[in-house]
Amino acid sequence: MGFTQQEIISIREQSGQMEREGVITPEALQYIYDKKLFHLFVADDLDGNMTPLPEAIRIFQECSRIDGSFGWLVTIGAGGGYFAPFMTMEIGRKVFSSSDAVIAGSGAPTGMARKVDGGYRVSGRWKYCSGSTHATTFTANAVLDQGETRLDSGETLELVTLIMQPDQVRIEKDWNTFGLKATASHSMVVTDAFIPEEMTFSFTEFRSHEDELLYRYPFLPFAQTSFAGVAMGLADHFLEAAEELLRARGNERVLAELDEQKKEFAHQQDAFYMVLDKSWEELGHKGRLSPEMELRISSECVTAAKASLGCGLRLFPMLGLSACMEDTDVNRTWRDLQTACQHALLRG
Repeated sequence: MGFTQQEIISIREQSGQMEREGVITPEALQYIYDKKLFHLFVADDLDGNMTPLPEAIRIFQECSRIDGSFGWLVTIGAGGGYFAPFMTMEIGRKVFSSSDAVIAGSGAPTGMARKVDGGYRVSGRWKYCSGSTHATTFTANAVLDQGETRLDSGETLELVTLIMQPDQVRIEKDWNTFGLKATASHSMVVTDAFIPEEMTFSFTEFRSHEDELLYRYPFLPFAQTSFAGVAMGLADHFLEAAEELLRARGNERVLAELDEQKKEFAHQQDAFYMVLDKSWEELGHKGRLSPEMELRISSECVTAAKASLGCGLRLFPMLGLSACMEDTDVNRTWRDLQTACQHALLRG
């Protein structure tokens, strides 16, 4: 599952191109397909690569250490596998069974769905759909139209979760951040598309793979641990790039500060993985996480993200003007780290 040093070098050599073009290169995407990284949470009978959560988070961290956008895309793409048990086996095969299968989408309820014979007519616009340019399936939440319902009405809204094909979706290229540029996290727009009833699902109804342990890990800590893995991988890369820059200058004073930062960060990572491993063990023994464990792992994710961001906040001002050049490794990684840590699930 790991990467050879030559593969790491190859992906990093493409980082500048990916950032300039705002999209992952075909070569880097092929590494993901070949290693089945988009299928880490897809059951084996769907041509998946089912992986225990603690192992998968370590993979997300390593991918993000290699390159921020690369790691983010692996993490988001793999996360779509969590939806598999809420689909029937037939739909699951359609969605996941090809080697390049990957979901992009949004959990925000920013669309409307109107019930019609056999399904729904759907329109809406959803932001931040990472991997939009290579997705083979799109998912989104929409509010069920009940006549006078408005998204801002304050009423309790009934939602429907949709599975849509690329030809039903228009990508609006509006991802214009200063970091994670190659994630193609654009908006998707759907206009009066017909979505059959069987192409919808509910997170409260298992339709297949009920015995897979991963699917019983609660969604919120599942997502938080995934993003925390990205943040830690980005911090790993930032520290590596900062050290390379400082050693080239022979700046011993700042190198000493960097060494201290590395020790503190390593300690925080150990604490994070200790809790993550314990949560997985608890799930295996009891079939669920206790409310106390859910709160503990959630808190540990936020702490890990703050520690990751703190590496840059403390060290970047000490790196000098050359670190401000956007085409440098340390600058790109610092921008990626700040962008990743803006995610609401990492801000507590």
